[in-house]
Amino acid sequence: MTVIAALAAVAVAVPVTTACSAVEKALDCAQTADAILTSVEDLQQAASSAVDNPAEAERALDRIDKNLDDIGDKTDNADVSKAVDDLNGAVKGVRESVDQGKTPDVTPVTNAANELTKVCSPG
Repeated sequence: MTVIAALAAVAVAVPVTTACSAVEKALDCAQTADAILTSVEDLQQAASSAVDNPAEAERALDRIDKNLDDIGDKTDNADVSKAVDDLNGAVKGVRESVDQGKTPDVTPVTNAANELTKVCSPG
């Protein structure tokens, strides 16, 4: 009976552990997505003066890149990966505008960040 009880306990513990792991991944994704939104807000503020102060826009873009790397490394979810790829593309476009001395349009970054937040939201 002791062996059967132990096996039953292990069988119950495995799904719980797996579920906790999924919840932890979702929370990591949501927290990082929230950090990205904060960086996007910084980018929006920096974009208006990007021609005069491109360094500030570059710093915001670098923060977004770092957070995207964090999410990309932690996820195996196809929707999250696609949202990360879309946001990476949008960030690349803004970075090119800043590098060319143009005032960037951050709308694609904002839209992609919002989509990432949606797919990272638990539940």
